[in-house]
Amino acid sequence: MSSHPTPGAGQAQPQTRLDISIPAEVSRIAEVVDKVVALTCQLHGQTGKEHEIALALTEALANAVKHGSENDPSRNVQCQVLAEGSSMIITVRDSGPGFNPGSVANPLESAGLTADHGRGLHMIRQLMDEVRFERNGAEIRMVKRF
Repeated sequence: MSSHPTPGAGQAQPQTRLDISIPAEVSRIAEVVDKVVALTCQLHGQTGKEHEIALALTEALANAVKHGSENDPSRNVQCQVLAEGSSMIITVRDSGPGFNPGSVANPLESAGLTADHGRGLHMIRQLMDEVRFERNGAEIRMVKRF
């Protein structure tokens, strides 16, 4: 894990970056969330948004561990946080093949009401300001503005 301010490319405000890699074990999720929340509070104070970040990040990490890495501790899950000015970009990636986020039914519509998955993605989208999937769904990029 590393945390360091880096000069913003052509920008007056410095960036803060945090890189964490953990084995794909559910028991390791809380330590990552705690570090990201601590960084959030350090940079932005207690705004209430740290709870939204914690919940969304917990769900994203759980998906990466359970689905992307199949609970295999020999595989790693990465979390990168880039904070610049009033925005925080959190990226979670796993080494799995990914998935099609568009194929997950909305849990508020009839097809999703009885599904046994998909609520976490909906929750992430509600809690964060922007959510994008990269690498065929093996990477989620979440943005929170303060």
